[in-house]
Amino acid sequence: MIRAMWTAASGMAAQQLNMDVLAHNLANTNTVGFKRSRADFQDMLYQTLRTPGASASSATTLPTGIQLGTGVRAVAVQKIFTSGSLQQTQNELDMAIEGDGFFQISRPDGTIAYSRSGAFKKNSTGAVVTSDGDPILPNITVPANTIKLSIGSDGTVSALAAGATTSSQIGSLQLARFDNPGGLDAQGSNLFLPSGASGDPTTGAPGSPGFGTLAQGFVESSNVNIAEEMVNMIIGQRNYELNAKAVQTADEMLQTANGIKR
Repeated sequence: MIRAMWTAASGMAAQQLNMDVLAHNLANTNTVGFKRSRADFQDMLYQTLRTPGASASSATTLPTGIQLGTGVRAVAVQKIFTSGSLQQTQNELDMAIEGDGFFQISRPDGTIAYSRSGAFKKNSTGAVVTSDGDPILPNITVPANTIKLSIGSDGTVSALAAGATTSSQIGSLQLARFDNPGGLDAQGSNLFLPSGASGDPTTGAPGSPGFGTLAQGFVESSNVNIAEEMVNMIIGQRNYELNAKAVQTADEMLQTANGIKR
């Protein structure tokens, strides 16, 4: 019965973590480029009281054994990189990636971070930057006299200057991709860093083999499915209640045993 209490307690702790993950997903329903997370669990070690296949006699073996589990543990919180729906903004600096790939962002410490959020702005010098002011790579600077900016699906950036009749190319964007995006290190602010699990980035032009294309005037919505998250939250809540009930039941059984008199 003491084992049952610890086993059920591990289930309660697992569901607390699961609820934390679900709450984070729901909190970021409207975050551009956000990718939902999923908690993965494993059963813990078993106490073997009788080994399956052990000899029962000189001529027979045990068809089954007695193995008592000790609970559950969290082993991973995985990012799910399925694509979100595209939302039209009509902002010429907004970009969405249709398919695989990440935008490359230069951070103040010199490192390169990666993001699916394409809600970009111009700073005081005309450089295309994130909402935090970090420039996109390769650097794109919009001339001051630009009246129309065009971004092709292949990443070609062209600007139409005031008084001109044709646009001039001012740069070209590149995307990065990873063999295992689920292994990226989330930094917050819609940014990820490579890790030993994700592998090194591979860069290429949008639309080239293995890379998605760009859609100007759109942003990628979060891939959180509110209905699915709410159902998972209800299941997690009921699971927590059942484990708490198991702790209570084990305690009542111990109380009964302690109350036995000669």
